[in-house]
Amino acid sequence: MSIRRLPEHLVNRIAAGEVVERPASALKELVENAIDAGATRITVRLAGGGIERIEVIDDGCGMAAAEMALALERHATSKLPTDDIEHVATLGFRGEALPSIASVAQLTLESRVRGAEGWSLVVDNGARIAEGPAALPPGTRVLVEQLFGRVPARRKFLRSTRAEYAASLDVVKRLAMARPDIAFSVEHDGRRVLGVQGGESRPARVAALTDRALQENSVAIDFEREGMVLGGVAGLPTFNRGVADHQYLFVNGRPVKDRLLVGAVRGAYAEMLARDRHPVVALFLDVAPELVDVNVHPAKTEVRFRDPALARGLIVSGLRRALDEAGHRSVQRPSEAALGHWQPGSVPLSPSSSAEGVGWGSVSPRPTLDLESLHHSSSSQQEGLKRYSGAVRDSGTFFASPPQARAEPARHEAPLATDFPLGVARGQVAKTYIVAEAEDGLVLVDQHAAHERLVLERMRRAMAGGAVPSQALLLAEVVELDEPGCDRLEARAEELRAFGLELERFGPRAMLVRAVPAALGTGDVQGLVTDLADELASFDEALSLKERLDHVASTMACHGSVRAGRILSVAEMNALLREMEVTPHSGQCNHGRPTWVKLAHGDIEKLFGRK
Repeated sequence: MSIRRLPEHLVNRIAAGEVVERPASALKELVENAIDAGATRITVRLAGGGIERIEVIDDGCGMAAAEMALALERHATSKLPTDDIEHVATLGFRGEALPSIASVAQLTLESRVRGAEGWSLVVDNGARIAEGPAALPPGTRVLVEQLFGRVPARRKFLRSTRAEYAASLDVVKRLAMARPDIAFSVEHDGRRVLGVQGGESRPARVAALTDRALQENSVAIDFEREGMVLGGVAGLPTFNRGVADHQYLFVNGRPVKDRLLVGAVRGAYAEMLARDRHPVVALFLDVAPELVDVNVHPAKTEVRFRDPALARGLIVSGLRRALDEAGHRSVQRPSEAALGHWQPGSVPLSPSSSAEGVGWGSVSPRPTLDLESLHHSSSSQQEGLKRYSGAVRDSGTFFASPPQARAEPARHEAPLATDFPLGVARGQVAKTYIVAEAEDGLVLVDQHAAHERLVLERMRRAMAGGAVPSQALLLAEVVELDEPGCDRLEARAEELRAFGLELERFGPRAMLVRAVPAALGTGDVQGLVTDLADELASFDEALSLKERLDHVASTMACHGSVRAGRILSVAEMNALLREMEVTPHSGQCNHGRPTWVKLAHGDIEKLFGRK
């Protein structure tokens, strides 16, 4: 078969396939052009999810008639003033968006430079059909109609109108999040669905586009390392979602969906969230242009770092430091909906009740808490700490007693609720929940979830003290993998040895495992090594083993913690509260659920109709 040159219209359609996959990708290119044009207000109007109509209006610098004609030619751009492609300061620069869209839809381009007359060009699936003067304010208006209308092979693969609309809205949200200085509005089928004003702060813009409650349940990120700067907001582990759609990542103001960055976020939250839950984050990474390649994907949704380990480490360290500084913070109060379900009700009296008082004699006796222990001397408090520590040792864990840096001072009077952030224990409900009185309200603590987190954090500190102890296998186990997987494991053998995993090459397609981390036991060695090889392929970081250790440590902490249904003394309850106040991440259990909630005084007053 002889070689031939493709016709121009087919070349344009092939180029469009690289840039324009669906309405959302066309919309992304148009909004990015508006941002690069210096717009302060961008209006988006959609019809039929963007399949029938996409309209983008901005108040940017606009284009003259000659520039408009050139903008519809392939590889023509105003965003590379020199040939230095490594120092791109704009969102787009390939010069393919407008001609690619115009080759698969009817495109109307209208623009006006300040102080000049406006001009209009109409292109129908690659053929210019009209041009002439246009009346419009300074800026640019782009109208795209019937996307893929004459390319049925492409149009039939589009998803439903609802799905295409959701993807288009997500594109605008991400770009609006990156530029809080610009006002954005979106209409769909004549209904306004999004509107944000320009000049907002970054946290306010992120909250407006995600969840208003994020501002109260997040920490600010401000971290720098070796010329890389990380900013943004990160939701508390208790403020999580069932899907990862609420993770917004930006590199030099460019929204990206990069596996390296997503893996770094997952690693930072690894021991604070269940595997089926995902954090809410908006992270902005600023790096020197020469340290990142934004030209590795036609749609510019992926990037490549010169030092990927530095970028990944920056995100993990920045997130963990900010979450550590959050201390024992949690979702501290029930939602208004939850409070609304608390309705007053009558209290049934037992048959033995009399005029002299309410009779509770018919209630079966149950163990009670010795609340008078709060009035005992400090020796009683120390005894409670010993009992609390003994409970930890008896449950099978082998770590030291809880820290007593915040133990209650030696005095004879009862400790005051104002002395401690989580207050003072006043009792126990259902043998599961500790009731404490704080200065600003009532604190309810899930004793099992809270102690589970405390035990896990002690285990983590023990593992951080040195190399993880290993356990030699009586018979070395052979794990068969593909050759690239074996190559990756062999290259990281020394690093994995520090984690307690000793392995060596055993032929082209197998690894010989001689020892495993002692904490893992001799369970599924095959699964461990296989998963580790896959993780190295995905992220090029030996973190899967650490995540596995954290998972096992979490399981051990769960079995070694104070169980629900156990009656605690007041001294033990206070000891638990004090350790929570000095332990990182104690606001959520190992699965991301809150360990405590607070009913503020105002909430209690609402429940009783006082407010």
